[in-house]
Amino acid sequence: MKIGERMYFDGDKLVHHRKFDNDPYLREADRLRKAGVGQTGEKRLVGRVPMHLINDWLKEAGVSWDDRQGRQDVIKRKMLSGEFDKLRVWEGSY
Repeated sequence: MKIGERMYFDGDKLVHHRKFDNDPYLREADRLRKAGVGQTGEKRLVGRVPMHLINDWLKEAGVSWDDRQGRQDVIKRKMLSGEFDKLRVWEGSY
């Protein structure tokens, strides 16, 4: 959830600074994990990832939103990296 936004000039560059609060996503993932939601059956709920974070991941990897397979690969790599464990609901590997 976006909680702040600021635009300013740094020399001759325009900087767009956004601030987000990810606590609601972390709490929801924790609540779903404790309830056992999405952890059985053919389809699993791997995690709850905010869109702004996915956007940052795609920019970092140089993948466009139109590249479906590229998007899936980036999200899978990030979710399995261990760096974003708190966003995970299902702890398995996929």
